[in-house]
Order: sequence, then C-alpha cells, then structure tokens
Amino acid sequence: MKHWALFLLLAIGCYVWQIEAEFFTSIGQMTDLIYVEKDLVKSLKEYIKAEESKLTEIKSWAEKLDQLTHNSTSDPEGYLGHPVNAYKLMKRLNTDWLKLESLVLQQTSDVFIANLSIQRENFPTDEDESGAAKALLRLQDTYRLDSESISKGRLPGAQHVSTLSVEDCFELGKIAYSDGDYYHTVLWMQQTLKQLEEGEASPVTQAEALDYLSYSVYQMGDMHRAVDLTKRLIAIDPTHVRAKTNLHYFKKSLEEEVKSDQTRDEEFYQSQSKKEVYMQPENYLTERDSYEALCRGEGIKMTTRRQRKLFCRYHNNNKHPRLIIAPLKEEDEWDSPRIVRYHEMLSDAEIEKIKEIAKPVLARATVRDPKTGVLTVANYRVSKSAWLGDDEDPVVSRVNQRIGDVTGLEMETAELLQVANYGVGGQYEPHFDFSRRPFDSSLATLGNRLATFLNYMSDVPAGGATVFPDFGAAIYPKKGTAVFWYNLFKSGEGDYRTRHAACPVLVGSKWVSNKWIHERGQEFKRPCGLTEVD
Repeated sequence: MKHWALFLLLAIGCYVWQIEAEFFTSIGQMTDLIYVEKDLVKSLKEYIKAEESKLTEIKSWAEKLDQLTHNSTSDPEGYLGHPVNAYKLMKRLNTDWLKLESLVLQQTSDVFIANLSIQRENFPTDEDESGAAKALLRLQDTYRLDSESISKGRLPGAQHVSTLSVEDCFELGKIAYSDGDYYHTVLWMQQTLKQLEEGEASPVTQAEALDYLSYSVYQMGDMHRAVDLTKRLIAIDPTHVRAKTNLHYFKKSLEEEVKSDQTRDEEFYQSQSKKEVYMQPENYLTERDSYEALCRGEGIKMTTRRQRKLFCRYHNNNKHPRLIIAPLKEEDEWDSPRIVRYHEMLSDAEIEKIKEIAKPVLARATVRDPKTGVLTVANYRVSKSAWLGDDEDPVVSRVNQRIGDVTGLEMETAELLQVANYGVGGQYEPHFDFSRRPFDSSLATLGNRLATFLNYMSDVPAGGATVFPDFGAAIYPKKGTAVFWYNLFKSGEGDYRTRHAACPVLVGSKWVSNKWIHERGQEFKRPCGLTEVD
C-alpha cells in the first residue's frame, strides 16, 4: 500500500506546473506558491497523524509490558512455574518484540518526503528570497516607511496584517549588509534590537545584531556611536574577539577624526553618538527623488488653472461604426502633453481571460541595453510579462481591434499586446517608450513607437501609480480603464516630456496590458505637423 501511495504521488508530481524562477517579480505567479504550501501542510498533517497512530500503538505495548514485567519480576520462579507464562515469555521475546521492532522502524514519513521532494522543484530560490527582501527595502525608501511600521504590518490599504519576527528583521539586515548597503543594515539591525529589548523570544541574540550594527554605523561615518555600540557588545559577550579588535580600530579612527577637526568639541561627538537616523549615502540616485515623491502623491503639479482645461466626454472617434451605439467615456488626465483615460475599456470577463492566457507564459520583463541594444533584465524593471497575438484567443483580437477603433490608428504595425504583472515592490523606473538610438535597425520597418495605450487590469490598494516626473503628473490604476498618450510629436521627434515610471506596488497585485503603436501606417491617420514640436 505504501509503495502504491508513493507511485501515485510521483505520477501526480509529473503534472505539477513548473514555475519559472524569480517568483518575486510577479505576484500572479507567486499565488501558485500558496497552493504548493497548502498541499505540503496537508501532507505534513497526514504524516503527523500516522506518527501519532504509531506512537499510540507503541505506548499501548509499553503499558501492557510494564505491568507484566512488574508482576514477573516480583517472583520470577513462581511466575515461570506456570507453563502458560513460560510459553508466553518465549513467544514475546521470539516473535512479539520483533513485531514491535518493525513497528518502531516503520517509515511513516516516506509519502511526506516524496511530496516535499517533488514540490521542492517549485520552491523559490536564494535569488527570490533576496529579491523579495530588496523589494521591501525599495518600498521602505519610496514610501518613506519606518522599519517599525513594516515590521508591525501597518501598511496603507492592506487587508491582511502580517508582522516580521526578530529573525525576519535580522535577515533583512543581513541581506542589506551582504550588498554593502549599510544604510538599510542599520535600520533593520536597530529594529532587531528594539524587538529583542521588548522581550520577543528569538534564537537571534543582541550580540549578533550589535556586531552587524556597530560595523555598519562605522561605515556610515559615525565613529562615536560605533565605539559605544562595540562597548555594549563586549559587555554582553566579553569573549567576542572581533569586537575587541574593532573597538581598538574604531577608537583610533575616532581620535584621528577629532584631531583632524579641532573646531568640533567633545560635546558635538557626544551628541553624534545618540544619533540613530542616517541619510542615504552619497551614491544614492538623487534624480529619483522627484519620481518617488510623485509615487507618494507629493509634488503633483495639477493647478486649478490646468484643471479648468480638463473635461470628460463620450468618445466615438468621429462616429466610428463600432462606437456610435456604445461610445467610450473619455476623461482628460493632463493637458500638455495630452493624456486621456478611457473608462470601461475592458470588461471583468475580458481581463480574467487575458490573465488566464498570459499567466503560464509570463517571463521576467526585459529592457534594451542602451550601449549594446541587447535585451536584458534590470533591477529597475521588476515585473513579468507575456506577449499575446490575435491568434491566441478571440478576446485578444477583440481588444486589439477596440484599441484601433478608439485611437483611430493602424494596428497592423503595432506590437503584440504585452501583459505585465508586477511582483513584490514591482516597478519600472523612469524611462521612455520611444527609442532614442539614432540607428536602431528594429525601427527601419515599423518606425518608432508613436503612442502608448495602457490598460489597467486591476485595482491597486496602495502604490503602483504611473508618474511623469518631467511635468509632475500621477495617474492611478483603476481596473477596466486605459490611458493613452503620444510619445512622438507629429514631426516624428520624440516628446521627452513623456518620460514616465511605474511606481512600486506597496500593497496589492498590479496587472496591466499595453499596446505600443508604431509610426508606419499612420501617415494619413496622423499627418506630419508643420513644426518640429507640433
């Protein structure tokens, strides 16, 4: 029976969906891990039940034999004087104890181990864990979240509250440390210590956290606090050899710092030792400040005067046959460059069908290397995407046709419908949709990307806005709607104002699909202007 169960598990395992690595880049694919874990928990419970049944039987044997040996040892000769007792002793030692041995050696874990081995092929990798950790750090920076809020699960729009343990905080700090990111190492080692001081039980010790924290504080340039933290570490663990060496080195560095700047007295350095908040290091990308501010809803340049130029209307694209009876609701999002939103562009059924088709073929989204022109993955684009053609399903063909109807542009030269799902902290930092390479061979046939049509296929409780840093616009996802803008002027020159970004998803799962519409075939649909910036 046991072998049949193993065979059945292996047979089922052959049909387990193989999920590509880098789970952290797509929430949609991460959902499958929920069911993998659920299956493992079920298998684990069955193993526990089998172990408990086995232990109950062994316990029954032990109790019965305990009583029997108590009686037999009180008067061994008298006990064996009864022929039945003599026979049963022979039988027990020759047969029954062997049965008990077989019971004890019985491997009830075989089925569970087999299932675990099969499912392990679908487990996240070290890269996934590290990627998810770095995503948390990215969210912390973009939305200016303190470590305490993240640890306690206090995130805006979150339906499920989940907290971080001491070990979780410690691991985040270690991942940052291994990357040479001492700024985040300090933040998370401080949080580790805070939770330990509050009495949370953990195998992680204060000495371990202080070891990382003291050195990271030193790397941040705070010599005085590095000395204080190292003294605290030695007080906890007097045998810590590295701490003693570091203390000597830190003290020497502090003395040199004091000598080199006589204008600062001891009081200044005492005040520095109390500092626990540090600024991002000098290599921090300052140009991201405006982009991240827009992601937080700050710095949006929507004035009352500009708002008066924005309107809502029914759009039938000059009485297009398919839009006369069912025109779309068109809303102005921005005046210059003009960005419009179309409401009820996609139905819920269409969205679910597109996601269903795309999900099995999602792959890590790539960008074109500006130097080599080769497509490659990049840390500034964290998502997975799939490309769907008209022949994939009638829904895809219908959506593509609707985009053509709404924009009045030729779809024959447009790219396939790209479906993207953003992962943990999923984002796409500021970029242009059009090519800026003067001799891009890929543009010879189709021309440059004239326009972008972006469908929002999910609501996002927090984060995930599309922002335009150049003119301070933020457009928020709304399921079923789509936004449209031109990337090129009528002259064919790129409109550099359209540089945009997809903000990190703070809470939720962001699904989008977009259509990049190229220049060729649009000669009479969008004629050239008289000037370079028409």
